[in-house]
Amino acid sequence: MCGRDKQVSLNMNTDAPAAMRDEEADSKSGSDNSDQQPKRKRYHRHTAHQIQEMEAFFKECPHPDDRQRRELGRELGMDPLQVKFWFQNKRTQMKTQHEHHENTQLRAENEKLRAENLRYREALSNAACPNCGGPTPLGVGAGAGAGTGDTSFHEHQLRVENARLREEIDHISAIATKYVGKPFTSSVDTPSASSSAAAGSHHLALSHPAAAIIMGGSIGNGIVYQNKSKQPAVIELAVAAMEELVRMGQLGEPLWVPSTDRLSTVLNEDEYLRSCSRVFGARPLGFKSEASRESALLAMDASSVVEILMDVEKWGNVFSGVISRATNLQVLASGIGGSYNETLQVMNAEFHVLSPLVPTRESYFVRYCKQHVDGTWAVVDVSLDHLQTTPMVTCRRRPSGCIIQDIPNEDRGYSKVIWVEHVEVQESSGSGGGIHSIFKPLVAAGLAFGAKRWLAILEGQCQRRLADSDGTDADADAHGGDERRRRRRSMIRLGDRMVSKFCRGVSASIANAWTTLSGNDADNVKVMTRKNVDDLTMPLGIQLSIATSFWLPASPRTVFDFLRDHANRKEWDMLWNGAEVEEVVQVLSGNDACNNVSICQLKGANESGKSSSSSTLMMVQESRSNPTASYVVYAPIDMASVKAVTSGTGDPSYVPLLPSGFAILPDGPTHTAAAAMPSSSSLADSGGTLLTVALQVLVDPSPDAKLSLGSVAIANNLLNCTIDKIRNMLAPQISSP
Repeated sequence: MCGRDKQVSLNMNTDAPAAMRDEEADSKSGSDNSDQQPKRKRYHRHTAHQIQEMEAFFKECPHPDDRQRRELGRELGMDPLQVKFWFQNKRTQMKTQHEHHENTQLRAENEKLRAENLRYREALSNAACPNCGGPTPLGVGAGAGAGTGDTSFHEHQLRVENARLREEIDHISAIATKYVGKPFTSSVDTPSASSSAAAGSHHLALSHPAAAIIMGGSIGNGIVYQNKSKQPAVIELAVAAMEELVRMGQLGEPLWVPSTDRLSTVLNEDEYLRSCSRVFGARPLGFKSEASRESALLAMDASSVVEILMDVEKWGNVFSGVISRATNLQVLASGIGGSYNETLQVMNAEFHVLSPLVPTRESYFVRYCKQHVDGTWAVVDVSLDHLQTTPMVTCRRRPSGCIIQDIPNEDRGYSKVIWVEHVEVQESSGSGGGIHSIFKPLVAAGLAFGAKRWLAILEGQCQRRLADSDGTDADADAHGGDERRRRRRSMIRLGDRMVSKFCRGVSASIANAWTTLSGNDADNVKVMTRKNVDDLTMPLGIQLSIATSFWLPASPRTVFDFLRDHANRKEWDMLWNGAEVEEVVQVLSGNDACNNVSICQLKGANESGKSSSSSTLMMVQESRSNPTASYVVYAPIDMASVKAVTSGTGDPSYVPLLPSGFAILPDGPTHTAAAAMPSSSSLADSGGTLLTVALQVLVDPSPDAKLSLGSVAIANNLLNCTIDKIRNMLAPQISSP
């Protein structure tokens, strides 16, 4: 339970007393009840002995359970609720002290970096450019205003361009002397800096828009590309990649030709190498090419799409179904005028499929964002591996990204997005010999890493934004609409957190230390343990994760509808022991009714009046679907968090979650046509399903506990029973015509 339980309990107006405080109302004696004395508060202070004992207990176990609180309260003569709130306050105090210590360290480090940055600027103030002999951009712009700094950058680039042209003229003159008999003389004298700026500004602005910002080793929030000698190569690479992306996004045949089913297009590699490829040469030996292009009309303006792509945290959260982890390593150039226009940043990302049986793809690339003259935005990625001294490349991103064009609309912002994915992957890459055989058709069809997958996720994000902001679900009516909107927004954000944690926890990312179970029928079962000491967004203690993937001869839609239905939970969820489940609250998170976030509990739990943990156990569930994948993710949640989330008064970012669930993927290219057809149904109604099942359990609330083989065996048995029950329940539907 997070450290904000106290605040949550107060906001929810529960019957529990506030932490370390008893409130007592004294009434005037007598039969006249109309004249009462004002209420006064009496504060309860713990004795030194009580505090000493609880401090000692806190060092051993900062999160006591109900039984431990009762025993401790009985020993100290305290109410269990007083013990509970003392521990909550203590955890909050420790967290605050820890954050204060971290902030102090960060401030000291920030001051150190600031001083170091000033020293570098002073050292560069008198430096000269090795290419043109002129002053460096930092030296010229020191102490100047914004306009003077911009001019110096532009002037510097012109000097570099003039030096290059002079070298070419000298080379041509030498050739003319050799073959013609006399040297070639230029009719153009060496111009001054001011005349060069006037004569060449138009050409340079079009050919190298990023060069004027980066050539001198530039300023992106004080971060400088470590190898300055490679900066010109990075600039040229980014500009060429942008040009290639725009061409690939706009050209049709013969570059893109119809597929065999004529419902999509495939890249003509011969035409690509002839007309487009300027960034890399031919495909390396042992690599295969994957290229795809898709377009869609989104209910989101272009600037919002660009913000998602350029903010690495938002990018990783929105596309958690594809991205295991993402890091912005360096900002080489900040945007112009406070926008992302002309932003250039070096990034590292790991891309995954929602299964521990598929190796991830890691890429080191530069991302360049530009707003073109017509207002269209473009964001391009291109690998930087070939610029490394000893490249270990298994996945190379050729120019990939999207072109975003605003579509005017009176009601809300719309945009047309063209997405291009073009990668070259080593065929034998990945741990364990590569991709598991059941996933190869899915990857080959482009439904795992292709443009269709990225756009489907982005479309789903648009729907969630509409549900979050507009109140499109039936729960928000005229009466109590504000409260219901807060509830909807809080539950949607809780669902986002839960699904993101699930997606990152189920992949084969290097951050997940999976171990393969051995034995009959266990070769594909992966097990992992974590020790959570200080992350309050998850239960503290020893956590055990177990996951596997398998093929089902049922359509993805059939499997999704079965698993998301609360009425079917008793058939497969071992936690509920076959008990009936009822839905307490539900909010829509998309256009389709199957996309929702809900909270359920044991049927009749409110009427029973029991206080056992089984009767108060509640579950939050997110059901999410798009044409390329769907999820059913759930996690236990305590009553205080339920009240905070459903009232909209609590912060869903601090609700501790340990999500389990299912990732439902189509089994290959048979779904490509179905996914391409416009339909209200997100998943195809035919074909097979690749189902990933992942369970996470808290083995012990103490981080110092040891994981036993018995716990692993129990988790494996729980996983196998869940899989068997799902197969048995879907068997009648599978055999039916």
